[in-house]
Amino acid sequence: MDIDEIRQQKMHEALQMQQQIAQLEAGAKMWMDAEALSRYGNIKAAHPEKALQVAILIAQFVQSGKIKKLITDEQLKELLVYLDGQKKESRVKIQRK
Repeated sequence: MDIDEIRQQKMHEALQMQQQIAQLEAGAKMWMDAEALSRYGNIKAAHPEKALQVAILIAQFVQSGKIKKLITDEQLKELLVYLDGQKKESRVKIQRK
């Protein structure tokens, strides 16, 4: 493979990833009410990685049957707190003397 073929393959893979993320987000948005959608949009603008984590979590909950009706803004806030709690627990603190 030459450099152009590798570059083209990488671009194709990146495009596929973007399409998968868009599908995941579209599926998650279907399960949010208007206020939750607004908050999700704000989160996505400020913290795209966190918005993706929320979309993944919602997709997992939908697949497992834990979500059966639209997610409210309060429930979305609870999901964000849950994600923040997971992040803090896995953090390692190193102190120097």
